[in-house]
Amino acid sequence: MALEEKYAAIISAAKAGSIENLQVREQDNVLYIDGRTNSGALKDSLWDTYNRIDPDFRSGDLVLNIDASAASGTRATVSTTSSNLNVRKGPGTDQEILTKAAHGATVTVLSRPNELWSLIRTEDGKEGYAYSQYLTQIIN
Repeated sequence: MALEEKYAAIISAAKAGSIENLQVREQDNVLYIDGRTNSGALKDSLWDTYNRIDPDFRSGDLVLNIDASAASGTRATVSTTSSNLNVRKGPGTDQEILTKAAHGATVTVLSRPNELWSLIRTEDGKEGYAYSQYLTQIIN
């Protein structure tokens, strides 16, 4: 099965969700879906669809690179005991670590797809998923 067929539901959802600058390409047996959205919830829904197609993201044949940096959200403090918080490409411990957020740092929570994970943006603009239990909402 061609990768565009395998991941047709993700491509359709990205189009329906009005992902800006949507680009879909296949290279070296990997499908790349790139674009931009102002909705963290839309990005989360694309990851949820991916997880239904490929439970636990095991096949490694899709790179979902949707930038949600324009999404607005709440502010939170990284509340780990002393270490830095891993910020991952997707909502799972098997996902690549993109960066780390320092203990005590302030981040923006773009969305929360489930009880365990939050889509965040660090102070330096990096975006990814982090364990929600280590984020404490800042109340003004």
